[in-house]
Amino acid sequence: MQLIQSPTKSQVSSRLINLYIISSSVCTLFLFISFFLVFTSSKLQYNSSHDAYAATSTSLEHVVFGIASNQKSWTTQRKEYVRLWWKAHSMRGCVFLESLPRDHQNHTNDTSLPPVCISGDTSGFRYTYRNGLRSAIRVARVVSETVALNHSNVRWYVFGDDDTVFFPENLVKTLSKYDHELWYYIGANSEIYEQNRVFGFGMAFGGAGFAISSPLAKALAKVFDTCIERYPHLYGSDSRISSCLAELGVGLTHEPGFHQNDLRGDTFGVLASHPLSPLVSLHHLEHTDPIFPNMTTMQALQHLLKAVNVDSQRILQKTVCYDRWFSWTVSVSWGYAVQIYGNHMLLPDVLPVQETFKQWKKGPVLSGVYTFNTIEQHPDPCRRPVVFFLDHVSSREDGIMSIYKKSYANCSYDMASPRKLEEVRVLSHKLDLDIKQLQAPRRHCCDILPSTGGKVMDIAIRECKDEELIHMH
Repeated sequence: MQLIQSPTKSQVSSRLINLYIISSSVCTLFLFISFFLVFTSSKLQYNSSHDAYAATSTSLEHVVFGIASNQKSWTTQRKEYVRLWWKAHSMRGCVFLESLPRDHQNHTNDTSLPPVCISGDTSGFRYTYRNGLRSAIRVARVVSETVALNHSNVRWYVFGDDDTVFFPENLVKTLSKYDHELWYYIGANSEIYEQNRVFGFGMAFGGAGFAISSPLAKALAKVFDTCIERYPHLYGSDSRISSCLAELGVGLTHEPGFHQNDLRGDTFGVLASHPLSPLVSLHHLEHTDPIFPNMTTMQALQHLLKAVNVDSQRILQKTVCYDRWFSWTVSVSWGYAVQIYGNHMLLPDVLPVQETFKQWKKGPVLSGVYTFNTIEQHPDPCRRPVVFFLDHVSSREDGIMSIYKKSYANCSYDMASPRKLEEVRVLSHKLDLDIKQLQAPRRHCCDILPSTGGKVMDIAIRECKDEELIHMH
């Protein structure tokens, strides 16, 4: 008979250790697999929600406008600025006045303008800024009163003055690169350093227009009246709004397509050197010269809108190319003007803003300091670049053709001078920027094409190649 020996203590201990190791390994593997499945599931859920967000891109139907005005200005010229860009079939919002205008009944069915809303009573709010306008309180409350209109399916609330000219398609395109479910306060500073120093670099200037995402606007509206009680000493409406947003912990997101236009005189230099961003707004047009020669301010804006209606995203976008034969430098500000320099210029020397304008206010040195690079014009007009202004624009099978005619200048010239030209024709294709191109913009390139006559220059605009440099070849 065979005896079976009982396991020793050391054998039992060894087996228990092995069992523990195996059990631990199984548990670790189980936890790892569970974590992996949860992570994958959440990632798929995020991607699906992100794709759903991308599939329903922002449109004008997702925007509500709040326009600040007053009875006197609204019944005169100001409503005509709003009429230029308002589209009743796809826009929602109100123009806020302190009381109904006398001719209100004559315009109740006018769909070319937004409806009129009457602002609430602000007599209970303190205003202590010396020689200021207490209407700033009423204008500031346009934000909360616009939210109180209780429109549905709103992604963005956009605010401006009655003399703010918006470019709606570009506004929507610009806002589309931001997540409207997050808290965003989007706008621009003044062009004047001193204005920003006094009122704050973190403030969106109201005349340029600004946008607040829906969840942030709703949060602001709930606390706005109690918040502005702490700021009776501030001058304007936009200062109150930015202060209350600061209390909510939100700072300004700068978008250079909004333009306060704290300038006077000829703003050609600013318009011809627009940033690499869609043009979103213009302001203070009553304080500047018409943007096209030999036109009224309204006629000039209507002329610009002809190009905007054909290719809004390309309007004012600057493209530079070179005529190697004559060593000319050609700058195209699409839909507005073409400038031809009679010499070769490096690209960084073409990009600064020409000081064609005057400062907003007379005062200390900083009143004439701007927030962008400027270059003085040559005192002799005949030694400045030759300017060709937009004449007309049209869509064709091969693209978009814009024609620019020479602006008259009484200067003598020889056959090597660009002043011999009478017309510039620019061929381009409709610009449709995607999110990545909006987030990381790049200037387009252009080519000088062979022309049939000695008085016409033909140019083609195109996307630059991957490693292409803009310079004289």
